[in-house]
Amino acid sequence: MEDETEAAEARCFNIPAGYIEPLIQCDSLNYLAPLAQLFAGAVRPTPELLEAYRTGGGVPFSAYGTDLREGQAAVNYPAFANQLSSEWLPVMADVRARLQSDPPARVADIGCGFGWSSLGMARGYANIRVDGFDLDAPSIARAQENARRNNLADRVKFQVRDAGDLALSGQYDLVTAFECVHDMADPVGVLGTMRQLAGERNAVLIVDERVGHSFTTKGNDVEWMMYSWSVLHCLPMGMADPPALGTGTVMRPSTLERYALEAGFRSLEILPIENNFFRFYRLRG
Repeated sequence: MEDETEAAEARCFNIPAGYIEPLIQCDSLNYLAPLAQLFAGAVRPTPELLEAYRTGGGVPFSAYGTDLREGQAAVNYPAFANQLSSEWLPVMADVRARLQSDPPARVADIGCGFGWSSLGMARGYANIRVDGFDLDAPSIARAQENARRNNLADRVKFQVRDAGDLALSGQYDLVTAFECVHDMADPVGVLGTMRQLAGERNAVLIVDERVGHSFTTKGNDVEWMMYSWSVLHCLPMGMADPPALGTGTVMRPSTLERYALEAGFRSLEILPIENNFFRFYRLRG
C-alpha cells in the first residue's frame, strides 16, 4: 500500500514484482493463477465423481462447467503463444518448410478447445489455414470469439464437428492434437481419423503429458500431479462415453505407441524437445 493514511476509497495497492508473472501476466510461461480456477472446475462434479468410481461409469465434460474450460485454456495459453510456432513445430523441418510455402498449407487441430493452439500456429505461419475441431459447443463459441478478437477469423475456422467425417480425408498438411488424446474414450479411433485427415502426407503431431516411461513407486513431480488430475477429471471424463479404454492423464509413451499402431500408423517418434510438462510425438503412417 502506498500510503496507509489515505482514506479507504483513495488507497492504492501494488503487487510485489515477484508476484506479477505468476498472478497477472497471462502470456508468461510462469503464469500459474489459472491453476486455481482449473482445480475449482475439477472438483465441481464431486457427487458425480463419487458415483462414477462406485459404479465404473464416467462424468461428462459438460459437468465440469466454465471454470474447467477457462482454467485449462488459460494454463496452456502461454506455451501456445510463445513456443508452439517458434520452438515446437520447427523441430519437424519438413513440416516447417511446408507451413512456410505456397500454396497455403492446411492444418487440422483436433480437440482445439478455446482455440489458442490453432491461433498460435496461424500467428507463427502467415500463409496457413487452420480448422479447429471440438465437440464442446461452448468451447468452440469462445474459440470463434478469440479468432475475431485476434483478427485471424479469415484464416482460422472453428467447428463443432466430428473430424471423422470422410469428406475431410486427406485434405491436411498437418494434423495436431494438444493435450487431449488421453481424455478420449476411443483414442485409437481418433488417431485413425487423424491419419485419414493427413492422407499421404502423414504429418501428425501429438502433444501430451511428460510422464514416466514406466510406473515406479518413486514417480516424479510431474507424474504425481498428473495422477491427481486424472482421478478428478481425465479418467472419469474419458469413461463417460462407453465403450471406453479409460486411459487417464498418465498416458505413457508405450501406451500411445500401441494406440498408434492399432490405428494404422507405422511408427511413433518422440521429438527432441525439452519441456517440463509435455512430451512431443510424431506419428508416421
